[in-house]
This record gives sequence, structure tokens and C-alpha cells, in this order.
Amino acid sequence: MSTNGVKIVKRIAVDKPNWKKIFVESSLPEVLYPLKDISRNLWWSWNTEARDLFCSIDPEKWEESEHNPIMLLESVSYQRLLELEKDEKFLNSMHQVSDELTQYIQERKDRKRPSVAYFSMEFGIHDSLKIFSGGLGILAGDYLKEASDSKVNMVGIGLLYRFGYFKQTLSANGEQLANYEAEQFSKIPVTAVADADGKWLTIPFEFPQGRVYARVWEAKVGAVSLYLLDTDFEDNRDSDRTITHQLYGGDNENRLKQEIVLGFGGIRLLKALGIDSDIYHCNEGHAAFIGVERLRKLVKEERLTFAEAKEVVRASTLFTTHTPVPAGHDIFPEDMFRFYMEGIPDELGISWNDFVMLGKAFLHETHFNMSYLAAHLSQGINGVSLLHGEVSKELFTDLYGGFFPTELNIGYVTNGVHYKSWAAQEWKELHKKYFGEQFPDNQLDFDLWAKISTVPSEEMWSVKHTLKVKLIEYIKQRFTDSWIQRHEDPKIISEVLNTLNPNALTIGFARRFATYKRAYLLFRDLDRLSELLNDPERPMQFIFAGKAHPADRAGQDLIKYIIDISKRPEFIGKIIFIPNYDINLAKILLQGVDVWLNTPTRPLEASGTSGEKGVMNGTLHFSVLDGWWVEGYHKDAGWALPQENSYDVAEFQDQLDAETIYNILENEVIPAYYERNDKDLPIRWISYMKNTFAQVAPNFTTLRMLRDYEERFYIPQSKRVNKLKADKYKLAHSLAAWKSRVASKWEGIEVLEVDLSERITNTYRIGESYPARVVLNLNGLSPEDIGIEIVTCVPINGSNEMKFIDSQEFEVCSTMDGKSTYCHDLVLNDPGYYNYAIRIFARHPELPHRQDFRYVRWI
Repeated sequence: MSTNGVKIVKRIAVDKPNWKKIFVESSLPEVLYPLKDISRNLWWSWNTEARDLFCSIDPEKWEESEHNPIMLLESVSYQRLLELEKDEKFLNSMHQVSDELTQYIQERKDRKRPSVAYFSMEFGIHDSLKIFSGGLGILAGDYLKEASDSKVNMVGIGLLYRFGYFKQTLSANGEQLANYEAEQFSKIPVTAVADADGKWLTIPFEFPQGRVYARVWEAKVGAVSLYLLDTDFEDNRDSDRTITHQLYGGDNENRLKQEIVLGFGGIRLLKALGIDSDIYHCNEGHAAFIGVERLRKLVKEERLTFAEAKEVVRASTLFTTHTPVPAGHDIFPEDMFRFYMEGIPDELGISWNDFVMLGKAFLHETHFNMSYLAAHLSQGINGVSLLHGEVSKELFTDLYGGFFPTELNIGYVTNGVHYKSWAAQEWKELHKKYFGEQFPDNQLDFDLWAKISTVPSEEMWSVKHTLKVKLIEYIKQRFTDSWIQRHEDPKIISEVLNTLNPNALTIGFARRFATYKRAYLLFRDLDRLSELLNDPERPMQFIFAGKAHPADRAGQDLIKYIIDISKRPEFIGKIIFIPNYDINLAKILLQGVDVWLNTPTRPLEASGTSGEKGVMNGTLHFSVLDGWWVEGYHKDAGWALPQENSYDVAEFQDQLDAETIYNILENEVIPAYYERNDKDLPIRWISYMKNTFAQVAPNFTTLRMLRDYEERFYIPQSKRVNKLKADKYKLAHSLAAWKSRVASKWEGIEVLEVDLSERITNTYRIGESYPARVVLNLNGLSPEDIGIEIVTCVPINGSNEMKFIDSQEFEVCSTMDGKSTYCHDLVLNDPGYYNYAIRIFARHPELPHRQDFRYVRWI
């Protein structure tokens, strides 16, 4: 057809394709089945051969899967599987790893130590199991790994979060963006737990709004089972499915629901599985409801009274607090708390006031404190460093009226890190070479670590340089990807990549971006900082990483501030911020940097473990003397800012600390790094690295930490609880009855006479003995039920607050006509002015410590 000589071609209509979706499921050849078993046990995450095995399948897909072997196996092409099926070298490696795992598990079938149930809101084992946000979770994950390695009979209990903690990206303006990605539970290392009938085990809860169910999952952490609860399934209402959506997400009411699921549900799932542990370890106050559920169980099933059940629960519970400030403890308004807990007191046989006082220091308080609940229901309480133990005594002093903070039975176990997880493979090989083939199984032999002095300097420096080159290459890739995604100026990207220098002194600062961590200190004097960073003879670079909580505006602003500074011409390529701080990035950073910087506000660092991971890799620590570094610091094995504040005004203290950091960098750190011998080796720096390995690192492993928990808490408490439970709870019955009798007669005790041989001038001679006596009417109590002591103290800074100095206990010297006389020869050995008072207290040989029964009176 044509018109005016122009040919017109008729267009043929073409239908659009009707695309349909199909899913091609990966199927391993039978000969490769061992890979499935290995991938389902997180033991692979700290076994080098297992990780290398998965990486060898397809290195590119291994990176794309973020080192998740389950996702890796599902994404490998059929052709590659056929190749592996015929690859003898690969098959031999696979069978070696599989046999090693089998032997590892078999060797841990018989675990005789006290059995422990370890409860935590988060566990950081590997990035493929996103149920952690930071240090608390990483510590809990390391602890389970060490329990498995050390053949401890332990189970972990936590929550399985659908969205976990957020993935951090940055906007073009450098603002933090929180992205929550839903987890596909089939692609992570968890499996459903079956009940006795072979059905999926679910745990019921009676909430005021109706019944809620939690499913039970299991993650295998070597020989340790980690049981996880989740509510996000169709049996629950939509509002209840969200309970376990986000770690530390939702409002305060959802946090309460999460802690109910963790505490009440955790104990119920253990019962359903037939697990009756000797010790119940509450890692932070989030899990404190474990004590309430165990009380219910003992009252209902064992027919104990509340007081008797409390004796058993307290004796078998350990509470570890990680919080150095009151604001860090979870609290709930009493009306909200009552809405969910109103029926519990009736089940326990006590009043509402008696029940709610388990979470209070004073009745007039309007909130229920979960850390107070944990403290009231735990015989053992500990902080997570020597200093934090003392800080915790101050925090909990209101619970123990009549006692000074220094007297409180609150101990400490300093946190540690899992050597096999955090030490670079290069260091592991060097340590085996010089410490012996049995290392690190014998890592508690500190003399072995001293052998680092025999390592040639060239070999030490070669390992560190290799790790730094890996770090710089990794940062270039991760940095480039991030900046391209945000559409940054290609010129700046190129300049950054060209400036990053594997030979420059490299300092790392990576952690949660809370304002008390004071990441801003380094930037108080930008001109001074620029001088330090831009010395062409002695180059230096800083690498930052970390997340701010989505609700922490100040922390997010600080991240943006650092990114803005990093784009200034004088700091391009000298200051880098790497987004989405995770376990993998942490490892590469801690292994590759030369110095790990930490600048918290004193004394707000309960422990801190990132620096501990650094010293396992020859990374020198530079920190305020706070947390673990108070115990770890040694001269010529790192650097320290003073422990005490010089100013009460934070602004002045920040200014002083910033100047101190600049001075130490300029006068000590930089010269030590760039002072070279004729072989271009920094001999002084290498000696600092050796000192770090020999004097610091061996004290901060999870193996040492686990041993401390066993010796200080697990073993003594398990012996005591077994004694309380023996003969159908005979001791628990008698001890509860004794406490009841003392309490009923306490107010009727009369002080009849006090004679301290007081001088007219109130002056006593040092070292001389002065007879003293106190006469009491005990109101029907036995003299052995009551103790008397004289307490000396001094005012604090001239105030009415007193500092405990000493106490000297009286002995019963006579009893007649209902009167008991207590005598003591008073000797004062230190000169000075003191205040004194007489303290009466209840005592019993079966009390674990004074604060177990807090009946005290002052004369």
C-alpha cells in the first residue's frame, strides 16, 4: 500500500511476554552432603580450615554472601557443583573438616562442670546471624564459643529477631540511614526445635490482650546449643508478631514484652526440653524475669513457700551488669508493669507491694527496675572489670541500706575475647611456631606468651605489614562502593584512594557512636590535627567506623561531622569513615591498624573489648584509663590518659584530654613508629608489640574470663544450691524459717548498755587495747543470731557522707537472764580523726554474705 508514492508498512501487533516466576532450588550432590552439616554449625566461624573450604567453592560468591555458607551453597551453579564433586583435593579438605567437627563434638559429649544456662538479649557470633548490635552481644557470642571449646556444659537462650539490628548506609550528605532487612530464617544457621510429639516446639504466654506463642529455634555453636525464641508467625496477632522484629526496637512496652518472652519463655523452653541447669546466668538485667518464672515453678511444682523458693533461686542465679550509669538500666512505669504482671503475686503467695519491691529500692519509686529485680534474685552479682565492679557497688548501694558501697558483695570478672575468633591467621601461625603446637589450648600458661621475645623483629613486622596491606585494600574496595552508591565526586574518590598508604601510621577508632565515647575529641583543634596528619616525612591516617542508635540524634550528628571533616582538602584520604561496622570489618580493622584509640568519658566504659581484640593482633592500645585498660595498661605496651578527671566541668576536661592526645601522638606515638634502624625496621615499636603480646594479651581472653566465672561464681554457687536442695529442700526450709523468726523479733531487740572505754578527750593511743562491751535484750533470739561490730569511717570532702575505713566484730562473752553481752578489745592501728558507730546485724553460718539478709541497726 502506498500514498503519493510513499510505501506504508503496516505495523504488526506483538503481544508482551507473560513473565512467570520460577525458583530453581540448589541441590547438593550426595558426595557434598557434609558441607550442609558444617554450614549449620557456627563452629566453622572460628575454624580457619572450614572458612577456607567454603571460600574455595567460589571466592566471589563467598564475598557476595557475606561469608554465609548456607547462602553460598544455595547460590553455587550446578556446573560448579559438578566440578567439586570430582575435585579430589576439595573432597579431601571437606572430609578433613567434617571429621574434625565430628571429633570436636564427640570430645564434648561428657561435660562434668556445673551446668549453666546463659541468658542474653543479644549474641554476636557471626554476621550471618544478625541478633546483636554491639559489645554486649559480641561478648555473649565469644563466651558461648569459649564454653564450647572448654567443654563447659552450657546452653544459651536469646531471641531470634526478624529484622535484627539495622544495616547502616550514609546519605550523600553523610547522614546515617538505618535500613532494616528481613531475615529469611531458612538462610541462616538455625533449625526448628521439635517437641516430644515431633511438632515445632512453641511456648505460650498469657498477655492481657490474649495468648501469645513463641517458636523455639536452635543455633549450634560448636557443642553449645543456643535456643532462640521468635513470635513472628501466623499463630499470633499482627501486634504480637512484631515483638521479636527488632533488637532494641519499638517502644518501651514492646521492650517489656521482649523481656517477658526472654525471661519467662526462656525458663519454660528449658523445662520443655528437660534441661535443669545448676546455674542461671543473667547477662544484663534484660533477662531478670528468669528469677520470677523459676519462683513460680518452685512454688507450684515443689510446693515451696515464696521465701523458700527465693533461697533456691538466689543461690543458683548470677547477675552480670554491664552498665556504669543508672540511665542504662531498663525501667518500666509501674502501671504498665502491673498491666502485664498483676496475676503473678497471687501465684507466688505474696502481696503486690512485696512483689513490686523486687524491682525497687524504695516503695515510693514509680518505676520497676529490671536490674534491681536481677540483683534481688541473685546471690552473685558482678561487674565486667575491676573498676566497673567498684562503680557497680555505688550504683546498687540503695538496695543495701546499712552498708557502705565498699562492703557490698558485688564482685567482678573482667571481660575477655575469644582468641580463635579474633586473632589473625598469620598471628595464629606465628604463635604456634614459637609457643608450641598445643597453643592456644594452653593459653592460660602466661609464660608461653613471653616467648614472643624470641621472634625476630623482621618476622613480627612482616606479619603486621601484611595485615595492614589487607586492611588498606579492603577499605579501598568498601570505601569506593559506598561512595559510588552515594554519588560522591569521582575526583574525591580518586584522591582518597591515592592517598591511603599502607606504610603510614594507621590509627583506628570504631565502636558504637554514643556521645560518651567522645569521638569528637580528636577534632577539637583542627589546625593541630592537620599538622600531625600532613607531615610528609611521618604520614598518619585515621579510620573511623561505627553505628549510632537510630534514636540517638547526637551520635548521628557526630558521624556526619566526621564525614564532613574528612572531605576537607587537608583531610582527604587522611580521615576515613567506613559505614556499616560489622564483625568482618571489625576483624580486618583490629588486625590491620597500628593503634586502637579509645576516649570514653570516665568512668563510663564498663569494660570495652575492642581494644582487647586489638592486642591479640599486636595492635597497640591508646585509651583513657577506664574499663579493662585500668588492668591492662603497662608502660611501653600502649599509652594511657589519666584515670581521674582533673576538672568537674566536662568542657574543660575534654579540652585537656584532647591536648594530651595531640601531645602523646606528637611526642611518643609518631616518633616510636618512624624511628627506624638500618633495615628500615621500627625496633622500638616492635618491642612495644612484643610487650603487648607478653604482658597484656594473655590476661584478656575468654578462657581466663570463663575460668574466673567458674572459680568465683559457678562452682561455689552450684555447691551451695545443691546443699539447699538436698533432703527435699531441708536447708532452704530451715533458712527461710530462721529469717522469718529474726524478722519478726528484730524490732524488739533492746540496747541495754554500750561501754567503749571512752576517754574524756575522745583520744585513743595507736596500737593500744581498749576493752568494749555491748549488752542487748535479744527478744527471744539466740546470741548466735546477732552480730555486733564497731565501724570506723571518715567524712568525704567534709560532707555528711562517710567513707568506710574498718570494722571490728564483737564476740559473745556471756548470756544471763535474757541479756547477752558482746565483748571486744578495741585496737586502732592508724592515726587520724575518725567517726565511729556500732552496727547490729543478723548472722547465720549458712548465709553466703551479709547482704543476703539485710537486717541492720545502728547504735
